[in-house]
Amino acid sequence: MDQTEAITKTKEFYETSNIVAENIIFQKIPERLVHLYELINKPEYRIPVNYIEFKFDTTVIAKIENNVNNYAEGETPNDTDPEQMLIPSNKNLTEYFEILKSNMIQLLEDNRVLKMWITLLIPKTEDGDNFGVSIQKNALSLIQQIESATITYFGKLSRYYEYRGKLISKIVKYPFIEDYQIAANEFDEKQNIDISMVMHEIYFFYTILYNVINKNFEKIKNPRSSNIDCLY
Repeated sequence: MDQTEAITKTKEFYETSNIVAENIIFQKIPERLVHLYELINKPEYRIPVNYIEFKFDTTVIAKIENNVNNYAEGETPNDTDPEQMLIPSNKNLTEYFEILKSNMIQLLEDNRVLKMWITLLIPKTEDGDNFGVSIQKNALSLIQQIESATITYFGKLSRYYEYRGKLISKIVKYPFIEDYQIAANEFDEKQNIDISMVMHEIYFFYTILYNVINKNFEKIKNPRSSNIDCLY
């Protein structure tokens, strides 16, 4: 690829980046704000949250434990239904997780596009900073903070199943100890509240992102009279 072709492709990438970013700012983010506003105003996402408790049936647990012991001793009962060997997850929370995760992934993707867009608009370093450049850098800092917080929330969600699984294993092993069952129910309640809070945070992130970029759009896009030279 010669220099002329490289410059042409760079210009095309730059122009495409502008189109995609502006579409996110002026169309997609407002649409996402409406969607998220409707979500956080549903009863299940309000704070405090009313959620459906997951109650453990100790008779089912005892039956599962017997089946596990039979398998461990080499017996394979013909009438054993595999479903009877399964203690189900909290279906309420699993459904909420998927809704939350899709919105978090979308936020990260929007952030990635906006970060690239602003970075390409920053003028040459040797030209010195000015007010417009400082606004660009502040916007990038905001995007980075939102990205870091969202990734942190992802980590907390992924650890939920691991920790809950350990509690369930305790319940199966010690079905006569009520505290483990209470602990699992309390953990589910806390997680449900956490989901609601994170959903509100995602809405807040989009709100502040839209507010900052929309109010400073011209300065972000044109910090000086011309910034096209920053690409070459």
